[in-house]
Amino acid sequence: MINRTNCWEYFKCGREPGGEKAGELGVCPTAQQQQSDGTNHGTAAGRVCWSVPDSHCADNIGKKFMKCLECPFFHKVQVEEGRGFELGIDAQQDELP
Repeated sequence: MINRTNCWEYFKCGREPGGEKAGELGVCPTAQQQQSDGTNHGTAAGRVCWSVPDSHCADNIGKKFMKCLECPFFHKVQVEEGRGFELGIDAQQDELP
């Protein structure tokens, strides 16, 4: 298995389970979404964070995704995964504008 950096590690937000800010701010939904576990070689949705509503950038996934297209982590995952890159937004299609 390839170990890759998850978004909470990249951003150092501390909102992963057991993270330093999880008690104060709660565990991020990205770190809890198990249906995406393994996608882009990440843990939970840690490498498809752009597909998770109510996570780092915005609560509206359509607006959030537009911000994510400019995110350095999004581009890092794209480069690392190459042709195997997955957007991971299929489960959220009904929420797109």
